Amino acid sequence: MERLCGPELPFWVANQTLHTDQPDLPVCFQLSVLSWVPCIYLWAVSPIYIFYLKKNNKGYIMMSIMNRFKTVFGLLLWVVCWTDLFYTFHETQQGTSQPPIFFITPLVLGMTMLLATFLIQFERLRGVQSSGILFIFWFLSVLCAIVPFRSKILLASSQVEVTDTLRFTTFYFYFGLVVLELILCCFNEKPPLFSNVVTDPNVCPESTAGFLSTITFWWFTSLAVKGFKMPLEAKDLWSLNQRDSSKAMVPKLLKEWEKEQAKSKSKQNLSNDVVYSKPPPSANNHIGGENGTSPEEVEVLLSNQKSVPRGPSFLRSLVRAFGPYFLIGSAYKLLQDVITFVNPQLLRMLISFIKQKGVPDWWGYSLAFLMFFTAFLQTLILHQHFQYCFITGMHVRTALIGAIYRKSLVITNAAKRSSTVGEVVNLMSVDAQRFMDLTTFLNMLWSAPLQIMLALYFLWQNLGPSVLAGVAVMILLIPFNAVIAMKSRAYQVEQMQHKDSRIKLMNEILNGIKVLKLYAWENSFKEKVLAIRQKELNVLKKAAYLGALSTMAWTSAPFLVALTTFAVYVTVDKNNILDAEKAFVSLSLFNILRFPLNMLPQVISSLVQTSVSLKRIQNFLSHDELDPNSVDRKNTASDFSVSVVNGKFTWAKEDSPVLRDINVLVPQGSLLAVVGHVGCGKSSLISALLGEMEKLEGDVSIRGSVAYVPQQAWIQNATLRDNILFGKAYNEQKYGCVLEACALTPDLEVLPGGDMTEIGEKGINLSGGQRQRVSLARALYSDSDVYLLDDPLSAVDAHVSKHIFDNLIGPEGALKGKTRILVTHGISYLPQVDNIVVMVDGRVSEMGSYQELLKQNGAFAEFLRNYALEDIIEDEAPEEMINDEDLFPEDTLSNHIDMVDTEPGINEAKRKFIRQISIISADGETPKSRSVRRHACSRRKHPEPQEKKQPQEMEKLIQAETTETGRVKLKVYLEYAKAVGLLLTVLICILYGCQSAAAIGANIWLSEWTNDALRNHTEDNVNMRVGVYAALGITQGVLLLVNSLLSQTYSMILAAKLMHLKLLQGVLRAPQAFFESNPVGRLLNRFSKDMDAIDCQIPHQIDIWMRTFWYTLNVLLICSALTPMFLIVIAPLTVFYCWVQRFYVATSRQLKRLESVSRSPIYSHFSETITGSSVIRAFGRHSAFICMSDMKVDENQKSYYPGIVSNRWLGVRIEFIGNCIVLFAALFAVTGKNDLSPGLVGLSVSYALQVTMSLNWMVRMTSDLENNIVAVERVKEYSETKTEAPWEIEEKKPNPDWPTQGNVDFHNYSVRYREGLDLVLKNLTLSVKGGEKVGIVGRTGAGKSSMTLCLFRLLEAAEGEISIDDIKISEIGLHDLRSKLTIIPQEPVLFSGTLRMNLDPFEKYSDDEVWKVLEHSHLHKFVSNQPAKLEMECSEGGENLSVGQRQLVCLARALLRKTRILVLDEATAAVDLETDDLIQSTIRTQFEDSTVFTIAHRLNTIMDYTRVLVLDKGQIAEFDTPSNLISQRGIFYGMAKDAGLVS
Repeated sequence: MERLCGPELPFWVANQTLHTDQPDLPVCFQLSVLSWVPCIYLWAVSPIYIFYLKKNNKGYIMMSIMNRFKTVFGLLLWVVCWTDLFYTFHETQQGTSQPPIFFITPLVLGMTMLLATFLIQFERLRGVQSSGILFIFWFLSVLCAIVPFRSKILLASSQVEVTDTLRFTTFYFYFGLVVLELILCCFNEKPPLFSNVVTDPNVCPESTAGFLSTITFWWFTSLAVKGFKMPLEAKDLWSLNQRDSSKAMVPKLLKEWEKEQAKSKSKQNLSNDVVYSKPPPSANNHIGGENGTSPEEVEVLLSNQKSVPRGPSFLRSLVRAFGPYFLIGSAYKLLQDVITFVNPQLLRMLISFIKQKGVPDWWGYSLAFLMFFTAFLQTLILHQHFQYCFITGMHVRTALIGAIYRKSLVITNAAKRSSTVGEVVNLMSVDAQRFMDLTTFLNMLWSAPLQIMLALYFLWQNLGPSVLAGVAVMILLIPFNAVIAMKSRAYQVEQMQHKDSRIKLMNEILNGIKVLKLYAWENSFKEKVLAIRQKELNVLKKAAYLGALSTMAWTSAPFLVALTTFAVYVTVDKNNILDAEKAFVSLSLFNILRFPLNMLPQVISSLVQTSVSLKRIQNFLSHDELDPNSVDRKNTASDFSVSVVNGKFTWAKEDSPVLRDINVLVPQGSLLAVVGHVGCGKSSLISALLGEMEKLEGDVSIRGSVAYVPQQAWIQNATLRDNILFGKAYNEQKYGCVLEACALTPDLEVLPGGDMTEIGEKGINLSGGQRQRVSLARALYSDSDVYLLDDPLSAVDAHVSKHIFDNLIGPEGALKGKTRILVTHGISYLPQVDNIVVMVDGRVSEMGSYQELLKQNGAFAEFLRNYALEDIIEDEAPEEMINDEDLFPEDTLSNHIDMVDTEPGINEAKRKFIRQISIISADGETPKSRSVRRHACSRRKHPEPQEKKQPQEMEKLIQAETTETGRVKLKVYLEYAKAVGLLLTVLICILYGCQSAAAIGANIWLSEWTNDALRNHTEDNVNMRVGVYAALGITQGVLLLVNSLLSQTYSMILAAKLMHLKLLQGVLRAPQAFFESNPVGRLLNRFSKDMDAIDCQIPHQIDIWMRTFWYTLNVLLICSALTPMFLIVIAPLTVFYCWVQRFYVATSRQLKRLESVSRSPIYSHFSETITGSSVIRAFGRHSAFICMSDMKVDENQKSYYPGIVSNRWLGVRIEFIGNCIVLFAALFAVTGKNDLSPGLVGLSVSYALQVTMSLNWMVRMTSDLENNIVAVERVKEYSETKTEAPWEIEEKKPNPDWPTQGNVDFHNYSVRYREGLDLVLKNLTLSVKGGEKVGIVGRTGAGKSSMTLCLFRLLEAAEGEISIDDIKISEIGLHDLRSKLTIIPQEPVLFSGTLRMNLDPFEKYSDDEVWKVLEHSHLHKFVSNQPAKLEMECSEGGENLSVGQRQLVCLARALLRKTRILVLDEATAAVDLETDDLIQSTIRTQFEDSTVFTIAHRLNTIMDYTRVLVLDKGQIAEFDTPSNLISQRGIFYGMAKDAGLVS
């Protein structure tokens, strides 16, 4: 330095700087170090920055006034610096030579100012609105210029006049300009031209936020304020940044994944070629005949080689796509880790400063401010790191969901079978979420070891080898914690399994609640649920024991470590004295150690979990895809529009073929019918034509576009019109014709919103027939070339199906001239079709026209002879039919909404209100909707999507769910405390206080012990000191353990058990009407999400909240006790804290709600897509659906993103409070230096350094607890519902063998669905003798089903009564009544479990009886072929049985109960004619002496009944024998004529 500054200007003078009350820095130091620091910084970062700007061009910003000022000031600075330089030259010429530093510094400064000016302009051209790089540069310049600023004034005031006038002046010019630049740098430029900021109405302010605003997250404040003033709504949220959208993220990941796949494929092919020269199988692994080598052989050959090529790695694609952005976050983390260790060093200096007497005070003050500054810097950097990590996590989730969705549209059926809808939805929700959670802590993998090593290094410096004792304790604790973590993970999985099975059971119970009530089976199912719940609680209890242990270990760890270290340190060597400096610096280092040590096992277990998820996602994304070329769509050569030659098809490659030797040629424009028995492969043939099956051999070609109507209609959750248009443009005239042809016009008049009525998911608020007709309308509207119709006529009534055949499918219908393939059971239409294919066991047995097949006299002729003679005769009289046309529009069809009578509330719907169907997300109102409702799993994790605003109309069927807004009431906390027990609650709170007191006691004792060092009598009482310290610490641990056990394992689990029991009882005892106005999804939510909150989250959160609360309180108490001045500071800080906390809690609570509300649509849309994937593919609508899914994901991220930022915003502000506490603790320690011992200062400051963490946690926990405690309220709401009549009334119990005769009398009976609605049945009076068979008919909505529901008292009488064998049914218990009646419902409902359980849940009957029943119900053969026989598992909703078989199971149930009174609700709609006949004959023989009521749609089933009851508008229209009614030529005659039973 001497060379630079010359001998006159020394570089460093200790007396002038450190050891004086008026410190100042030497001129040489000022000119060199202080001037160069900013310059070095700017020159170092600018190359990287310029490169970055070259890559990222955001657009061009117009030159603004501010920009001009910045540029001018920059140039002026350059002029000022170089004025100095030229002045030095001038001086040299004058003969006064200056040292070299006077040349170098102005030169360097001038160049740097030019560089800064260049950057200002370059940033403008690249669209940077606010520059962090320059802000830091100007900030450093001002900081470094403050010292010369002060020293020049000091110098001038000590001299008479200023010696070096020019340099004096230029410096102040320089200083002023730099300050101005810094001020200007705080403001923002306008956004670049043509950026989306300008076009987007609700752009996220982050994109335009300045540097300061970005690092402090100030730009979020506007939303926080808005959220505080009123609850946020979806429209208040900012739109998603472009970089976070699905549009940007998904392709990025898919591109990398495709590269990976291509790479692994080429490697595989190389290695395959070594083995055999034939080309490897095609990507889709369709085993073509041309290959000769089946994949099995290839596998064998490959396995002989040493190296099997690895599959594509999904991890690598993820890293490539999202790694670079994530690394920025890691860089911040590295910086933060280093800064963390500055504060303990500053603490050491502070304590040694307190010890020394007679040192200048400014040391202490500058130490205090330095502590504050480093803590503040650390806060800013940490939150930047979190921001980057969280955004990466968000990107990963978006990309994963998009990739999974796109894949699910194209996987084969075999693959679909291996991953059910529930599993795939789980991939989306759970596994994608795991990636998101992991990314936030992934950096801990390298950061934790780094922090541990640094901490150990500093500890070693401090205490020497004794540290190893402490480290040993830590290392011993790691396996302890790891074992606990492993165990609790296992318990968690087990608990999830129990919970899943409980929810699955609940889902079935709620979906089948009507059946449970009709059969009086509630108790059996309640026991099943409680049994599962008990297992779940046992696991929870075990987990809670572990949790208590781990909490104790984690809280006592720092203490144990300190204890062993200090004890070893003082006992090893007599000369080792534990003074404040050593003790408290070590303590603060141990505290730093605590976090990485705790996090590391967590991160590792999270990694393990995520790797499982990674495998699952990778497997799913590697599934086989459907071969788009298996069906030749380009076919122009042949005259046939559909042809299959030598087709052999299977559902999965490894299965045996389902269809063999298929040869079908369909000429252009003809109508082909496919007939055959249940399960002979009719639907499979259609799937084969669509390319949904694996083609083993043969050729399939279809000319032109395809429309497909599946057997079970697939309806989207959208308006009726959207369902029909299905993405096509709306053309009114065409649309009208379509509705007319599909007989939908009359239905629209009845639907509340016409064709704009929103249809619930899976078409819940349409009857089966309407759903099928909507599906037909969609196909007709699509105007395709080839129509594949899979049995669309089975779900509709006879007269409607006739209308549809005539107007749509038949030779004169709207589709004439198109190629149609129709699968059907209806024999009456066969004479009108061009060709018929008869399928038998997966083969085409016959094919030809109707007449040809009759002549051949094969299976088909036999089939017809048995059934359809009368039908055929009918069909040959078309003239009469035409005359009946005029009956159609008015009458028959308008009444055809076959669910009205089973669904309360639709009758009034016509008149009273417009119903918002979007809310019926999941109600199981119509029996129709039952069997279709699988996939409740997809709904399991969702919070309710019910928070839509509806127009306030009269009365709603589905009550909108009440969501709480605003603060949670104290009442709810009290409610919970009551469930726990009030005395216990108080005791638990006191225990938390004691435990905290013990912890503080230990530390105060430590500070006393360190003060011994000052008084020099350390050796005497070492043992006493160590002993008391240990005792206090152990007390803390024990109290903590007792507390955890008492609160978490005993009282809170008791509360959870009680609440669930009440909820279950409340729901099961609720009347039927309750289930009609509360969707299943909503009820399930109470059982899953809300119970989960009560089981797991609330206890955990209360625990953490209590601990942090007492900890914070203690810190403030200690600081105030030491320096009472501290109390003055506490007041404003507390106010600020409460203020920030209220803003945060209000906003974040609402953001969480919005996020969870917008999450469910992603999954429900997804499960909807999977169920309808064949339809979507057939109509070629994949890209539209992908677009929809992306929109839903973006919508969800739109509320998730502010949620993350709100946490950062809070973090920065709360940590600022914590940093202020540190500052003031240190400042007051410095001011009160003379009265305080170093031990106490160490105590208060090291405590203050820890407080930030607990403040942060406390706000988080308050917010989480507020979100979750609502669950208590919601569960309570449903456990107090109105109950139905008692199940059993002891004093009114009828005889066990009642009813003996089976007489049923209605006396002046009326009924309505709910209070305030019209009567559905009005003054019925009739009596039925025991053993009579009564058919009930009537138009839809006449009250047929209502009448049967009244027998079971699902509806209670408005007036009048029903008596059975002279006992009034209204006076006996519900179970007594229902167990004596039997019903075979319209839609067969099965529960998952064994077949045996489905027939006899209470196990009342012997196996022989059950087998006998199965024989009567024609299931004997089917069941005895099953390996498990009666123990055969039925899947959810009986999915693994065909609809016909399910119906037969219901019949078997009825036969088993064999009661005196049987009710049939048109139980035969889903079976073919043969099975139908079997059922009817079984009922005739087995229930010969029972009273039978049958609601009939097919009139031929009741033509031989004793009497027929015709209902019309809730009253009896006709009641007599069938033959008399026909001769009366009344309503019944008209219906019989429609059905073609009378001519």
